[in-house]
Amino acid sequence: MPEPLRVLQIVGARPNFMKVAPIARELARHPQECSSIILHTGQHYDEEMSEIFFHQLGMPRPQINLQVGSGTHAEQTAAVMVGFEKALAEIQPDLVLVVGDVNSTLACALVAAKQCIQVAHVEAGLRSFDRSMPEEINRVLTDRISDWLFVTEPSAIDNLRHEGVDPSRIHFVGNVMIDTLLACRERARALQVPKSLGLISRGYAILTLHRPSNVDQGDVFEQIMRAVEYVAQDVPVIFPVHPRTRRVTLASSRATALIEAGRLQLLNPTGYLQFVGLLDESRAVLSDSGGVQEESTVLGVPCLTLRDNTERPVTITEGTNQLVGTTTDRIVEGWECIKAAASESRRPRLWDGEASRRIVDVLREAHRAGMFSGPAAGRSGSLAFSNGAGS
Repeated sequence: MPEPLRVLQIVGARPNFMKVAPIARELARHPQECSSIILHTGQHYDEEMSEIFFHQLGMPRPQINLQVGSGTHAEQTAAVMVGFEKALAEIQPDLVLVVGDVNSTLACALVAAKQCIQVAHVEAGLRSFDRSMPEEINRVLTDRISDWLFVTEPSAIDNLRHEGVDPSRIHFVGNVMIDTLLACRERARALQVPKSLGLISRGYAILTLHRPSNVDQGDVFEQIMRAVEYVAQDVPVIFPVHPRTRRVTLASSRATALIEAGRLQLLNPTGYLQFVGLLDESRAVLSDSGGVQEESTVLGVPCLTLRDNTERPVTITEGTNQLVGTTTDRIVEGWECIKAAASESRRPRLWDGEASRRIVDVLREAHRAGMFSGPAAGRSGSLAFSNGAGS
């Protein structure tokens, strides 16, 4: 049997934790064939929240943290590339596995590709077709330089084929975010978060906002708040809010009036289990997040996506998602549709909690076939890879 495949997994921001955790667990189930290290770029890093994620998701703590911090997209991407290049000299993996579409995803993929180390992209092929979104640039470029493209839905396969990607590089495996969601759902329910906040099941809506196009443009934010005001006539709205968004919210007279009236409740950023427990029992969610579109689809919770496009169309064609943009009238229309009829959805194909197993099975089979015998194979780095889940 060959030496275990040395997999370096990258996390850079909070959503990456939920995607890497189930893959790390699955790799640990095959210690004779796979070994792994987790590297945190520090693109987004909050010590307290990170500890919550390690505990709640049962994932190993990253052995390396580059601590690059915030900055412009160029500054952040460059800092990750410089730090990661140095780390690779010590780690020397056979495969770099990146997830999602944050700056760290592209930066680490680019450095690895230039060193002739194979790259696997989990959540490949998603396209909003909106080049004004930094995430879209990251997705497209990461896919172009990745050797292994693991996709979540059929539209991603179509996108990659239309871009001329060799079909042999594309693997339809399902959604690792859903692996984590299904594994954690009962634990999340047991926390009884809505009850602790004085809420009744299906008796409240959730709002999440983080995109600069929604938060930093005053006219857009006020359009959204007017719609929230309308929704809040029917149910209270719960808003887990980032500190920067909190400042914008408290500067809005409409939002502060809703807060004072008890119709809009601000929460500090929540742990993963707390948010899932809150989402699971909500009447609906209004959000500009990609992951929330997926989670609400599986939980059967109606979702109003506060964007003009989505890279996850299966959440509309098969899920609970409506794309309503950011104007008050369209958001209100979406809310009225939710009130008028029960949401009907079916879980998209392969969103069954087994995506991580499929990914690791593909890599194990390729390793047995000698497909990782390129320039990086067999090199001995100075950092020890783990053959178990550990913490």
